[in-house]
Parts: sequence; structure tokens; C-alpha cells
Amino acid sequence: MDFGVEFVPKDPVRTIVGYAKTADKLGFDFMWITDHYNNRNVYATLASIARETREIRLGPGVTNPYTIHPAETASSIATIDELSGGRAVLGIGPGDRTTLNALGMKWEKPLTRVKESIKRIRDLLEGESVTSEEGEEFNLRGCRLNFSPERKIPIYIGAQGPNMLKMAASCGDGILINASHPRDFEYAIERVKEGTKEAGRNLSDVDVAAYTSFSVGEDKTSAKESVIPPVAFIVAGVPEKVLERHEISSDNASEIKEALSKGDFGAAFGAVTSKMINVFSICGTPNECIERIRELKKIGVSQLVVGSPIGPDKKNSMKIISEDIKPAF
Repeated sequence: MDFGVEFVPKDPVRTIVGYAKTADKLGFDFMWITDHYNNRNVYATLASIARETREIRLGPGVTNPYTIHPAETASSIATIDELSGGRAVLGIGPGDRTTLNALGMKWEKPLTRVKESIKRIRDLLEGESVTSEEGEEFNLRGCRLNFSPERKIPIYIGAQGPNMLKMAASCGDGILINASHPRDFEYAIERVKEGTKEAGRNLSDVDVAAYTSFSVGEDKTSAKESVIPPVAFIVAGVPEKVLERHEISSDNASEIKEALSKGDFGAAFGAVTSKMINVFSICGTPNECIERIRELKKIGVSQLVVGSPIGPDKKNSMKIISEDIKPAF
């Protein structure tokens, strides 16, 4: 089991770099930096991190092919690979409707757009001159990079829906699945197995990463309190089918969504239930977290990404993960 960590560059870059250096020294395997237009730029942040770390693999978690052209993504991730001495990984997915709506963009053909962008990114990274075929989403005409990475950069695909999961399993080096509960991974792994089978691959060919909302602390209460805000946002945006899978009332989810849309965070966070916390996060004491991670590993998860908030105190929680949780795996 590998351990990754996610940082959101809403904080100053120097703060994120400080977290990154801690994660590197503590032996985390992967570092994922989120990519949203309203935060610090993901590649500028990754470039700063690359110069200040030594071992950890790092990349966007995740970028998308709507706001950023695949040729730009290929150039950017190849540059990060150069700056980091061959440690770059690329996380890419379909993005989300809310972000694209804010930018006046339509969320169309997400499966096709992600699949085609991955193919063209790989072509460009391999030094090829790329001209699009008729009907492709991207119109490239003799597009090529003036440099190439010295290694194959692994591509991880952010996926949740059944078709995206199967596609990711058929062509990705890894899959980043936004979920924390075993029941969601039982569903996801079945789709992943279908995808690998259709592509003539084995499940072991794909790194299945649980991209979790995570909070660990010696004090159970503070760990759970820290995870309430991200859980509220997850509940507000999760598909109806997922709510049904866990028998969570859509009315309760709508209440949280409406409160968030009005900026009434007190009401939104106050409506988060213990069941929601259990379903949409991994949180509590080290032993409680170990128990949940063991369940995910048994199902087929091979990388555990500790995402926002990580814990009441990020650096201390990373230390707990490194010293108390990782050794169990």
C-alpha cells in the first residue's frame, strides 16, 4: 500500500511547499496538488515543490482537458518531470460542472474528451508530431514539443462513474477515485475489473488510489470536527445514486447544498450527520483509520491518498500517518 497526500493551493505557495517538504521527509510516496482556477496555479506550485523535495512523486490531482489544452498539459508535466529529476505523475479527469459553469464552458463528452486528451498527451510526450483525425475533440495540426521527458510519465485518471472507471482501467497507469467507504470501492473495483478485462490487462497493472477526505488525530473528537467542512461539500455534490447506496436522504443533502449556495456555512456544517462523516471520510484515531484502510486494501485499493483536511494540524497528522499508520501496511 502506497500513501499519497493532497494539498489545495488556496494557501500561499510557501505554505504548501512547507507541507510538501514535511511529507517528503516523512516518506509519503505521492503528492497531489489540486488544480482549480481560483487557487494558486498548480504547475507554478509544483515547480516550487519540485525544487524543495527529493523523493516524493508529484503532480496535479487532477487537471482537466477543458480549461487546459492537452498540449499545454504535456509541456507542463514534462517540465515538472525535468525539474523534479523524474518524479512527475499526471492526474487528469473530466473536471466538474460547477467550475466549468463559472467559466462559461460546457461540460460536454467528458469520457471522449479525457480519453482523447490522454492519447494526445502521451503522443506528445513521446516526441511525436500530432495531427488530429477527423471528428476528434482537439484540432491539432503538426503539434509537437521541442523537448521530451527522459522517462514515461505515469498518467492517473480521476474517475467515479461506471464508464469513466472502465475507461480509466483500460488505459490509465492509475485511477484516482474520490471515495472513502468500502461500499463505494466494492462498486468501483467491479467496474475497474471490467475495464482491465476488456483491455487484456490485469488489476495489478493499475494503481487503484482511494482519494479520501481524511482526518486523523490522537483526539477523536477534534479529528471528526475537522472533517465536517469537506464532508459537507462532498454531500452537496455527490450523485443521487451514491446517496441511495448509503441510504442518505436526498432532502438532507439538498439542505446542505442550499445552505452552501447561500454562504450559510454554519447551517451547512451543522446539518452534517455522523453517518455522512462515516460514509464520506476516513477519520478518527490512528487505530480507527487503520481499520478502515485495511478494509479498502482488502477490496483492491493500492494507494491511499489522505486528502483535505488531513487532520486538525496538517503537519502533526502527517507525522501520525507516517509513524503510526503506514507501518501497519
